[in-house]
Amino acid sequence: MPTFLTKLLLTTIAALVASYFLNGVHIDSVFTAFMVAAVLGLLNAFIKPILILLTLPITIITLGLFLIIINMLIIKWAADLVPGFEIDGWWAALLFSLIVSLVNSLLESMVTNNKKSK
Repeated sequence: MPTFLTKLLLTTIAALVASYFLNGVHIDSVFTAFMVAAVLGLLNAFIKPILILLTLPITIITLGLFLIIINMLIIKWAADLVPGFEIDGWWAALLFSLIVSLVNSLLESMVTNNKKSK
């Protein structure tokens, strides 16, 4: 299980990878990407559970698809909070969320497998 700092660094790398591949996502520097990872971590830890609880009926009706809207909203809020991080639209926020999740999963599995092989 990766530590908090390891997860933060992996999310930083994932955010940089996503900004490289997406035209609608702009991250000014590595420090900005680190701040994006920290803010996303805080928003996902504290705000997202509240939003999920408040929107539970609509999430059930949409069979969980409303969680995608919540993810996009969290990404847009992070863009508002972190200077130097810009998301051009809702589709860019969706794609950013998907790419960060995919790259983060791949990196975490590599780190976890590396620790198990030692």
